[in-house]
Parts: sequence; C-alpha cells; structure tokens
Amino acid sequence: MLYDIGLKISYDYDQPANAGRHMLRVMPAILPGEQQIVSANLIIDPRAEELIQLTDFFGNAAVEIAYRSAHEKIVFGVQCRVDRHAPDRGFIASPMLSQLAEQVSAYNALGPASPHHFLGASPRVRPTVEMDAYTAPLIQSDIHAFEAMQAIAQALHRDMAFDPKATTVDTSPEEAFAGRHGVCQDFAHIMIACLRGIGVPAGYVSGFLRTIPPEGKARLAGADAMHAWVRGWCGRETGWVEFDPTNNLLVQNDHIVIARGRDYSDVAPVKGVLRTSGSQTSEQSVDVIPLA
Repeated sequence: MLYDIGLKISYDYDQPANAGRHMLRVMPAILPGEQQIVSANLIIDPRAEELIQLTDFFGNAAVEIAYRSAHEKIVFGVQCRVDRHAPDRGFIASPMLSQLAEQVSAYNALGPASPHHFLGASPRVRPTVEMDAYTAPLIQSDIHAFEAMQAIAQALHRDMAFDPKATTVDTSPEEAFAGRHGVCQDFAHIMIACLRGIGVPAGYVSGFLRTIPPEGKARLAGADAMHAWVRGWCGRETGWVEFDPTNNLLVQNDHIVIARGRDYSDVAPVKGVLRTSGSQTSEQSVDVIPLA
C-alpha cells in the first residue's frame, strides 16, 4: 500500500520560551522488507539553531533540536509518502510458553531485537498482581505464545472501553486498567504488562493507522491520529509479531510504523525540556491517505 501521510504537532506557550531542547521521533521508519519511504520532508518552525540526526539503541530514527533564542510557538510537521508492505504471516507458529522461556534463555545476543530487553519492567510498564490475576484465566497450560497474545488482546478489546477523555499521556497503565478505559497507548501498555507477566517478551510500537470513514461519509482531513500497538516475541523461528489490542487485529498494511521500543518512553514523538513560565497548549492532526 502507498500512503501520503501528513502530521502536524504544535505547541503554544503562555510566555516566550528562551531556550529549549527536544527529541523528535515522528518520521515513518525504514524497515527492509516491510516499509520504505518514497519521499519525506520534516518541518520545524521556527528553524532550530541546532539539529542532530541520530539513530537510537532500538534502531529508530530521531532528530535532536535546540533553541537558544526566544520563541512563543513551535510547529513540527511531516509530509511523506510511504510504501507499506507488511509480510503476509498466514499461519503463525510459536512455541508453548514453557518452551518460549527456554528459547529466551538460550538467546545469546543483546542487540536491539533481543527479547531480553522486553521481559522485565521498563520505565512506563511493569507487571502487577491485578494484571496477572486478570491474565491467568485466559492462559491454558499448553497455550502457545501467539495464542496467548491473541487471547489477551481479545479480552482487553472486550473488557476495556476506548475513551479519549478518560486518560492523558501521563496516565499509568495501572490507573487505566483499574478504570477499564483509555486510548491506544493505555491498551498497548496494559497488554505489554500482561504479556511480560506470563513470560512473553513484549514491546511498544508507535505509528499511524489508516482509518476508513463510515459508508457514505466523506473522510475528514486531519481526523486521523497517531496510534500505538504491541509487538511480542513468538520464539526463535517466528520472531516478533505485532498485534493491535485496541482493534483486536493482527497488524498488516493499515499500520505504518514510526518507532519501536519497550514502552512509550522510548518512542514518544516529542519530548524534551524548555525554559519558560506559565502553561502551554498542544494540538495534533494526522492525515493518512491511501493512494490507488
């Protein structure tokens, strides 16, 4: 699938910021065999006084920028064309959970894709007694790793309400789980915690999701949003498989990847520090337009 993608994130400050440093992870990823960028343009307004392009530990493209002069507003934008061709998984073979533990133990590398990075607690996610208790009835003793992913995603899709007003970007998975509501970030964090609790290495994926308007309705410009889903390590032969618990489906060509990490803290589209006073407001809009 070919997509034209537009992203705009703006910040307005009550008082001018006279210094700031930010890390951006907003450009779709280049993933050999899965996703390619045909053309791309990163927009930063006002122009940064310092700009460094880099690749983080998990292989995500990032841009670090800095300002040393006063500014009242920042706009970050992306305009790009992406060719997304997720592999056709067909039947997904994976070991039983007991065998998965043996395969993780035998994995003797510590590169970005190593399952060892995705088993324990991470900055935003840790297994809890409550989530372990929720997961236990879903998992049979002979269940395979991918079947466990499906069972947990299906249960969360059934039991949690999607509610964009219920949580914020700083809401903990424990709070969202207790209320059984949240957005895609919450669904992803909770599923990751549940999977790690049963020994399945799991990570977080940020990106875009193609949305299809109701029949007879026009697609609204800017109505799409950034999205999040989960990847789980399903054994030595299969490797990583991505699943969307918010929509209860296997990730394919409608999902465009930006970054992959342990949780949101590794892949946040914008984070950093600035010197100012007062509050700030932020707006975000996304367009994901499929091309014939």
